[in-house]
Amino acid sequence: IIGRGNNLLINPQTQIKFAILGEAFDYIEEKNNKLYVGCATSSGKLLTYTKKHDIANLEFLAKLPGNLGGLVKMNAGLKSWEIFNYVDAIKTKSGYVKKEEILYSYRHTQIEDIVYEVVFNIQKGFSKEQLKMFNTMRENQPQVPSAGSCFKNPKSDFAGRLIEAVGLKGYKVGDMSFSNQHANFLINEGKGTYEDAFDLIDLAKQKVKEQFDIELEVEITIFP
Repeated sequence: IIGRGNNLLINPQTQIKFAILGEAFDYIEEKNNKLYVGCATSSGKLLTYTKKHDIANLEFLAKLPGNLGGLVKMNAGLKSWEIFNYVDAIKTKSGYVKKEEILYSYRHTQIEDIVYEVVFNIQKGFSKEQLKMFNTMRENQPQVPSAGSCFKNPKSDFAGRLIEAVGLKGYKVGDMSFSNQHANFLINEGKGTYEDAFDLIDLAKQKVKEQFDIELEVEITIFP
C-alpha cells in the first residue's frame, strides 16, 4: 500500500504489486475529544480542517505533500516537528494500537501493517504564527517534480549541507539532479529515470563518506 507516491523511488522492473486506499478512507471525525482521520486523507485537507476548527499541533503540515497513511508510516515532519509527536493511536487490521506500543524515530517507524486510521488528541488553539513560520521554513524547497528530501539529516548536521560541500548541489545525471535551491531535494527535470536517481544517491553517499566519514541514510523509500 502506498499513499500519493511522495518520497518513493520505484524501479519500473519491480515485481512488487502496489495498491492505494480508496475514498472510504478519506474522512475526518471528532469524537470524545479525539480526532479520527482516515489514512487516504491528504495533509492539505487535514491542515484546513484543523485551522477551521481551531485545533493545535498540526500546523507543520503546511506545504507537506502526501496522504496521512504515508506521513505516519515515515513519521514525516519538519526538523523536530513530526507527526508521531501528536499521534494517540493508529488503526490496523488488528484494531487500535497505542503510540506507546509502536517503535518510531526520526523519519522512521516499524509499522509493517496497513494503517487505515490515525487518532489524535484534540488540543485547541490553532496557531497562525506557527503556520506562517512553517510556510517560511519551506520556502527554500523546490516547487518542481521531486522525490522530496532524499536523505535523513545526520546527527548535528544537515544532509543538504553535506551534499553541497562535496560539490553535488545542482549535479545532474540524466534528467535527475540535486536541486540548486536545496541540495537534499532530488528533482526530475523532465525524463529522469530510476537509474539516474539511484546513481545520484549512490554518488552522494560515496562522496560524503569519503570526505566526512558520515554514512548518509536515505529518507525516500526505494523499491528495487
